[in-house]
Amino acid sequence: MAEEKIKKEKKEVKGNVEKAVAKEAKKKIITISGKRKTAIAKATIKDGTGIIKINKKPIDTFSFFRRLSLIEPLRIAENVLKEKAKTYNIDVVVIGGGSESQVEAARLAIARALVAFTQSAELRASYLNYDRSLLVADVRRKEQRKPGDSKARAKRQKSYR
Repeated sequence: MAEEKIKKEKKEVKGNVEKAVAKEAKKKIITISGKRKTAIAKATIKDGTGIIKINKKPIDTFSFFRRLSLIEPLRIAENVLKEKAKTYNIDVVVIGGGSESQVEAARLAIARALVAFTQSAELRASYLNYDRSLLVADVRRKEQRKPGDSKARAKRQKSYR
């Protein structure tokens, strides 16, 4: 009897573990990157309560204009997806570049992550109609300095004396 009870308990535990693993498999987590100049942002999106953090800081700690540009993809998603857009947690890690480049890279990563997570063609189209730079990275980079000159385009002055 004791052996049967032990076998039964093992089956229950095994079944509970399988259910937990299946539940974890249902949770979808997507990581998408965005670049601007030398800044690289990686956005991780998952189901949650609508918390957005950039480098572990809440989005509310940013200055007004930077916060506006970071919230832009979220506002557009709210128009398209309605209340469902407020149920995603987004964590963005940004390295390199200046402060404005980091904001633009994070904005790009957030928009791409929302499109990848929701797989909504309507959201993608609304991003492209509003501002193409929400989904497509700006590939311009600083021009290389030429040898013998002070800057990329500046040439040495000639003296005719």
